[in-house]
Amino acid sequence: MTTSATTRGRLMRWRWLPVTVAAALALTACGSSSDGDSGGGSGGGSGAKSITFWLSASAAQAQGYHDLAKEFEAKEGVKVEIVNVPYDGYQDKLRQAAQANSLPDAASVPSLDTIWINQLQDLGATANAPANKINKDLLTVQDGKVLCIPSDLTAAGLFVNKSLFEKAKVDIPADPDKAWTWDEFLAAATKVRTATNAKYDLVYDQSPARIRAFIYGHGGKGFQLGPDNKYATPDDATVQALSKFASLNDDKVMPKSVWGAGADPNALFKSGQVVAYFSGVWQVADFAESITDFDWASAPTPVGTIHATDINLGGKVVAFNNGDKADPAKKWVDHIFQPANYTKLAQVNGYLPVESGLTLNYPFKNKAALDAFQLYLKEIELADPISSYGHQSGTKLLLAGKSSIQDDPTKVEMAKLINGQQDVKKTVDNIVSGLNQQIG
Repeated sequence: MTTSATTRGRLMRWRWLPVTVAAALALTACGSSSDGDSGGGSGGGSGAKSITFWLSASAAQAQGYHDLAKEFEAKEGVKVEIVNVPYDGYQDKLRQAAQANSLPDAASVPSLDTIWINQLQDLGATANAPANKINKDLLTVQDGKVLCIPSDLTAAGLFVNKSLFEKAKVDIPADPDKAWTWDEFLAAATKVRTATNAKYDLVYDQSPARIRAFIYGHGGKGFQLGPDNKYATPDDATVQALSKFASLNDDKVMPKSVWGAGADPNALFKSGQVVAYFSGVWQVADFAESITDFDWASAPTPVGTIHATDINLGGKVVAFNNGDKADPAKKWVDHIFQPANYTKLAQVNGYLPVESGLTLNYPFKNKAALDAFQLYLKEIELADPISSYGHQSGTKLLLAGKSSIQDDPTKVEMAKLINGQQDVKKTVDNIVSGLNQQIG
């Protein structure tokens, strides 16, 4: 598959991504890149011969950084020590590092944090370089300072066991413009399961972001911030969507073990005994290499009342102001986003790009992986603007000086609903209360 300059045109459909933020949104204690030392190091020189770069990724989605690090060392004489941190606990580890004055020199982080945001360097020179063609709508900017540059785009979507569909002689729609409804998909999945003796119709990532896609697609607005930057009781459509989702966890359509007890949906899908899996674009690189016992495919996201998904950014690349490591860290970030280098990164890691004008030839051997990227680009193009609200709310809170959500209560409270421990009203009330307790 080739992604050309037309990518920019596709991405213009979702200029509603929140992220260029006005200078008027003040952030407590936000310093500039010249505000002094914040980590190890003794000055503003550039004599450091090594820097650290933290990320959290599968091996498949870390390889591109390792490749660029070798090129950077050859060019600049600075070694990049890449540390792959488990996703669970990554934000806590960054917080602990900030408190211990031992932050990495650069990182790809899941989200920014008020505890260390004042220690970030300004990446404006890289983000605004005309040659890089980074979509400015994707940047988080405060008081004229570019706090981070996203490494990639992400979107949630549906994967299917194509071999099971073919065995059951059930068709899979190919065009998101002609997507199946949720009822049509569930009927098709049940038909495939019964015809092939598969175990479940569907497994679904146990993730607040992924369940947002289900809520939005069924016409709900989800958990929204009010004018006071507090989460409010959601609309009726959201409550109804959560009830419907819970009812699907009946150990036939979906196993209770995933949302009810934390079982791994990825492993269940790879077992070949599940008809479909709702996850996201980051799975493509892994599936391209690891699934060999059956044919898989990306399929259009089922539509409830509107065409929606959960659109977010992948890692947010930052550089910390760590004394003599600051200059090489900023150079490393600039190296990442130079078009020729970013092309390599996106291809190897299987990224949907944040830069336009690139020609991407993904190195996947199977057609399913190549087709998946075309489908995801179309899904993003068609998605209703509500699809980016989860990311918007996090950015809004951050730039208002509020604490970020470190432990979203959605998973825990939905597990109680699915396991019959509480009703949907109590579930919703607990989610709202839990969110508001964290943001302060």
